[in-house]
Amino acid sequence: MNNQEYKSGFVALIGRPNVGKSTLLNQVLGQKIAIMSDKPQTTRNKIHGVYTTNESQIVFIDTPGIHKPKHKLGSFMTKMAENTLNEVDLVMFLVNAEEGLGRGDEFIIERLKKVSKPVFLVVNKIDKVHPDQLLPFIKQYKEHYDFAEVVPISALQGNNVPTLLNQITDYLEEGPQYYPADQITDHPERFIVAEMIREKVLHLTREEVPHSVTVVTDQMRARDDKEIVDIDATIIVERSSQKGIIIGKQGSMLREIGKRARYDIEAMLGSKVYMELWVKVQKDWRNKSSVLRDFGFTEDEY
Repeated sequence: MNNQEYKSGFVALIGRPNVGKSTLLNQVLGQKIAIMSDKPQTTRNKIHGVYTTNESQIVFIDTPGIHKPKHKLGSFMTKMAENTLNEVDLVMFLVNAEEGLGRGDEFIIERLKKVSKPVFLVVNKIDKVHPDQLLPFIKQYKEHYDFAEVVPISALQGNNVPTLLNQITDYLEEGPQYYPADQITDHPERFIVAEMIREKVLHLTREEVPHSVTVVTDQMRARDDKEIVDIDATIIVERSSQKGIIIGKQGSMLREIGKRARYDIEAMLGSKVYMELWVKVQKDWRNKSSVLRDFGFTEDEY
């Protein structure tokens, strides 16, 4: 390999909540690092996913969905997503082929007009629509913005994802390999563990527990023989009623959350996991800056 020809760069994934950004990231990396849920606003922190080949390295940043914020946490998430657009080499604007251009998309496009970097329109969920519907769908978006490329994909099934990766690489300039070839994320394992637990909470409680839930990994340590990793984690909610739902009848829901999360965590760590989960009420935590800092939302721009 000639190092002079090695290409690298940072790519932002942006779009309305629930268009499949995390699904795409997980598909590209072949491993679960981004939480997936059919609830909007699932991704709270920028997740760096690293895709490395012999010719290039693409560092993906999965931003929180851009939306009009309703509380301090929402404001933090939106500002973080917008700031990301000015730090990257390329922007992937993901849209859902099943839905037409909506006000949320227009909100994002207005922000994209301030971005000087190339923007791809990535039309996701093409497996859900008839091919004849795609051209008028794409035309609608192109009337609002001059996209550098338009790439239809299915993030879930992997359709056309290799094409997207090739086109991204074409746009990247020569650069260093920022991360080791075998590293797929720059997030510490404790963060990913917390996200995996939070994903199970969202899946299992559905509408009963909204986004007023976060998870903190209190302790994570391997035993001396390295065979088992002990994890203590706390699920934080805003109301006592939500605590009751998460614990469930005689602790049944909490046990199921723990069981499903442990399965994913063991696959990631490659070792057995013994996990203790607690549930704690922290009233209105999403609007308290000091609490947000304690939970890892460390930027200054709430």
